[in-house]
Amino acid sequence: MAKAKILGTGVYAPGAPIGNGELARLAGIELDAARLEEKIGIRARHIARLRGLDESTADFAERAARSAIADAGLAPDDLDLVIVGTDTPEYVSPATAILVQGRLQGGQRDTAAFDVSASCASFVTALDAAARMMAGDPALRHAVVVGVYNMPAHVRNGDAFGWSIFADGAGAVVLSRTDDDDPSGYITGKFIADGTQWDYVGVYAGGTRKPVTRELLDAGAYGLENLKRLPGDRNLKLWPPVIRALCDKGGVGLEDVAGFVMTQINRSVILEVMDELGRPRELAPLAMDRYGYTGSACVPMAFHHAIKDGRIRRGDPIVFCASGAGLAVGANLFTY
Repeated sequence: MAKAKILGTGVYAPGAPIGNGELARLAGIELDAARLEEKIGIRARHIARLRGLDESTADFAERAARSAIADAGLAPDDLDLVIVGTDTPEYVSPATAILVQGRLQGGQRDTAAFDVSASCASFVTALDAAARMMAGDPALRHAVVVGVYNMPAHVRNGDAFGWSIFADGAGAVVLSRTDDDDPSGYITGKFIADGTQWDYVGVYAGGTRKPVTRELLDAGAYGLENLKRLPGDRNLKLWPPVIRALCDKGGVGLEDVAGFVMTQINRSVILEVMDELGRPRELAPLAMDRYGYTGSACVPMAFHHAIKDGRIRRGDPIVFCASGAGLAVGANLFTY
């Protein structure tokens, strides 16, 4: 039976990094830099809007995809599938993946291209979809899956929380269809959803329920909105049982997993999750110190750096775990 393996990775973040002191000046906000750095783990981030760069979601995704394609030793025309996982798309329509396909391949090809939107679980959901499609279709030889985030484009002026946490970036993986005797490959996924939690945090204006109007803009009811306070221990309660169930489903012992790449929104939470799992903290790569919180991009970005830093090697069993507003939780198990 065929399966999909990760052949290459790539990342992109726009402009020079912005430290916490410079962020406060550029965004005109006050922030608790000590708490942000010590508890959350964020010391710098990349934000195109604050750097005055004319770049947005499709630009980030294209650059990360090109980097991953080169890392895999392929050419853009080798791709048969392009998936972008994001909840900050370039447009409501057409899909960002379609734009990325056009930029990469320069025109019409026998290539599937579509977006996956599951809040900040979009990338792990897209990865599962791509792997299952490739396993079942011999025509899908190579794919690029991109997680990308451009939430700062939706942050309103004066929103200290939004500016201090959210950042721009993209991470991509290139998948290759391989035979079952290859030790590397995708094993399985695990997902949870609770749509009754839709009204906590999100970008609610711009869709069919709440089209953008002058009245809406004047009222300030647009962009990133925090309608309810998220429970501080939500991921602490969610991630350990999801990861355990994922490993049970995939037939891989928790003690055999060599890397746990989780949503990079809070360093303290990730370390507590590792303690709850009874696994060494150093098995959880961290990237929020240099990138801030990049939503669906953060898992592939942290994974990329863990590989390049030698922390993850070929043959290692790896877990991805991500959660997003709405509520959506997703996890992947694979052998790198």
